[in-house]
Amino acid sequence: MTMHVHGIGHFFPENEISNDFLRELDIGTDEEWILERVGIHNRYTSLPLDYIRDTRNSDVRAAAEASRYTLAETARRAAEMAIARAGIRKEEIGMVVAGSTSPDWLAPVEACQVARTLNLEVPAIDINSACTSLFASIHMLSMMDAALLPDYVLLVSAEAMTRTVNYNDRSSAVLWGDGAAAMVVSMRVSGPARITHSCLFSSPASAERITVPRTGHFDQQGRAVQMFAIRKTVEQVRRLQRLADPELPLHFVGHQANLRMLEKVCDQARLSPQQHVFNVDTHGNTGAASGASVISLHWDNWRPGDQIVAAGVGAGLTWGGYLLDFPDVAA
Repeated sequence: MTMHVHGIGHFFPENEISNDFLRELDIGTDEEWILERVGIHNRYTSLPLDYIRDTRNSDVRAAAEASRYTLAETARRAAEMAIARAGIRKEEIGMVVAGSTSPDWLAPVEACQVARTLNLEVPAIDINSACTSLFASIHMLSMMDAALLPDYVLLVSAEAMTRTVNYNDRSSAVLWGDGAAAMVVSMRVSGPARITHSCLFSSPASAERITVPRTGHFDQQGRAVQMFAIRKTVEQVRRLQRLADPELPLHFVGHQANLRMLEKVCDQARLSPQQHVFNVDTHGNTGAASGASVISLHWDNWRPGDQIVAAGVGAGLTWGGYLLDFPDVAA
């Protein structure tokens, strides 16, 4: 497969959940505790900080009303950046595919809401696979008949996971941030980057290990999930490393769940600190938006010849990855 990537965009809300803010909630955590376990300094939320402070988000049904942004709005802002970087007109987008761990809507699907915010009248579908939603979208699109697809497809993943957090639970409160990421891709029109390989796997027998009920709080079996995530991420990194060009620079972008977890992945996959690119320390775990937002934040810094192994794990349990490169057109 070859999927051309024309532009990537990101958006994060303005309200900052610092470690000091979490310490002030008096839930048994502080800067030292958080950094030792997950390596996160800050996260951003679409919720007002006073709302979190006053309610601890005890009723997740009220969080959507309190939120400053809808998911469609955060997705629109990431999409507009991706479209601008792609150098195309918005009207050239022929399909919208969305995926999220925390959708605002069951019907209409989030992709239709995003398309509406962009004033696009195009086919719009959701491919939801929790934190691996963008991996799933890429993999599903790669298996479609390129001749039947439009020239440009917009992939978006927007998350408002802070709406699902119980802010009396330090184990989840320290992890999550909100954000959105978007990609403009094409199966036919060449672009500055390309995805040459993708993979996606699931183990539904372990589905109970990570859950987000429709009107309840996020919950996971922390240690079991972390061990599983490390093992499966390392497997995908090694799989994709074998497909990469050994003569060219290789970078690793993982699902931004936990910096300490990602460091263990790098150790086991024999990746140097210089190869590891991340934003979890400054933005927390932004779910399905996380890995692509890292690539987007560094979009202007990638150089011809650079290769990126992107891999991650999410609820389901599902795991996957892709190999992205920036071809040297002069070579």
